[in-house]
Amino acid sequence: MQARDDRQDVALIGAGIGGLAAAGWLVAAGRDVTVFERHGHPGGKLRALPSPAGPVDAGPTVLTLRDVFDDLFAALGTRLEKHLALARLPVIARHFWPDGGRLDLTGDTGRDAEAIGRFAGSEAAREFRAFDTAARRLYAAFDAPVMRAPRPDRARIMAAIARTPRLLADLAPGATLDARLKARFDDPRLVQLFGRYATYVGGNPLHAPALLALIWRAEAEGVWAVEGGLWRLAAVLHELLAARGVRFRFETDVAAIETDAHGVAGLRLADGTRIAARSVLFNGDPRALATGALGPNVAHLAAEAARSRSLSAHVWSFAARAAGPELARHNVFFTADGRAEFAALTAGRTPADPSLYLCAQDRGTGPAPAGPERFEIIANAPPAGATRAPGEGQTCPTRSIETLARFGLRLDPAPGPMAPTRPGDFAEMFPASLGALYGQSPDALTAAFRRPTARTAVPGLYLAGGGVHPGPGLPMAALSGRHAAEAMLSDRTSRSRSRPGDTAGGISTRSATTAAAPSRRSAS
Repeated sequence: MQARDDRQDVALIGAGIGGLAAAGWLVAAGRDVTVFERHGHPGGKLRALPSPAGPVDAGPTVLTLRDVFDDLFAALGTRLEKHLALARLPVIARHFWPDGGRLDLTGDTGRDAEAIGRFAGSEAAREFRAFDTAARRLYAAFDAPVMRAPRPDRARIMAAIARTPRLLADLAPGATLDARLKARFDDPRLVQLFGRYATYVGGNPLHAPALLALIWRAEAEGVWAVEGGLWRLAAVLHELLAARGVRFRFETDVAAIETDAHGVAGLRLADGTRIAARSVLFNGDPRALATGALGPNVAHLAAEAARSRSLSAHVWSFAARAAGPELARHNVFFTADGRAEFAALTAGRTPADPSLYLCAQDRGTGPAPAGPERFEIIANAPPAGATRAPGEGQTCPTRSIETLARFGLRLDPAPGPMAPTRPGDFAEMFPASLGALYGQSPDALTAAFRRPTARTAVPGLYLAGGGVHPGPGLPMAALSGRHAAEAMLSDRTSRSRSRPGDTAGGISTRSATTAAAPSRRSAS
């Protein structure tokens, strides 16, 4: 048995964006933090792969709710724009359909209504304004009591509904997002477009609640491009935190979270080393707890093993020359039959003709590059272990390139058959995730209330990440890290005041329980 290391103030498992944010808020408050990361790089899903044109994003590509990161960098005594060149995109996304239709959305309601009017007629513009107003009400009602709160505040939500009765109709309890959009829009292409927002949190619009319409407004508040790629956000945070004294131990696998009669006692690494710590933050998929992947003493905390999982994806990151339609930074090429696409996903199959998201990483803020440029393509897929047609993992890259060619887009060279990252790859990279990129499925009205919150029933153990409240997506994962740090700091303060004889870093009261989470690497 190897000797125990010196006691750590905070032992943090996982250097995803939730873990990095938590480390930032903790070190800003004077806590001593050591991060243990099984991969060789920070960022989790927020990562890049090499290409002839430079590092290309292989994970999230969309930065929204910038204020979340402005606050984090301010806590670290600096400004976001001092470390990263950011530009607000004039076009949120460019959308293409097989019938030749093309629609740009900007986030400006008036301009978008005019564009939709040209695209689908004046009645469609009116329908969009009504939809946008309803989504705005939902976003305003749920931002503070759900997304920004440490846990969903049911009382504040009910109070908001009481103040604004129309919110209940906007929520449309029992209705799916797809059904609600069909009631709002006559043009099936607009149903398809706004239904796709469910996939941004791993949901299927045929089953996701109508509430997810608010995701449109979160994006409409502004989408930012990071020069060089969004992966640089994690790289910069790593540099800042290391300079502030946070210790990073990469390629270090944690085998178990250990407990004793007082709560958390520390970690046991895969090589047998024991790390003593009374405060541990787990930034990973809570299903790892439920399956015993982090030891038997914390397996009771998460009810994830039997819960349905979110979508996964096939992801390609590569460099090529592009010819064909003019691309924005963010582009969606829709299939002609969106319902068939999501019916296949419901059945656990990769769609035969999927819609494709394409990020042209070097576009959006200036002229298109003259030479090879960086691209990331994402196609929705069921999580690993779902039923698949034989050989479809090999044919999917070919089908995707053929789909883009039908829109007139030619990529030279095309990504090879071994280029994509598949659901099974994500399952290997992020233990117990089953390759689901967003944790548990959001396809239920109560899904937001079933996610675990920062505190657990084990004193000293906290959770952060896209599978923890408030959910997936870069700003949400970062907020989960802030909630975890604030809970840890609050519990330590209250404990030291009320029970001065206890070990520093424990919890004075047993609060919230656990409920759901995602993985790392791409498309989250």
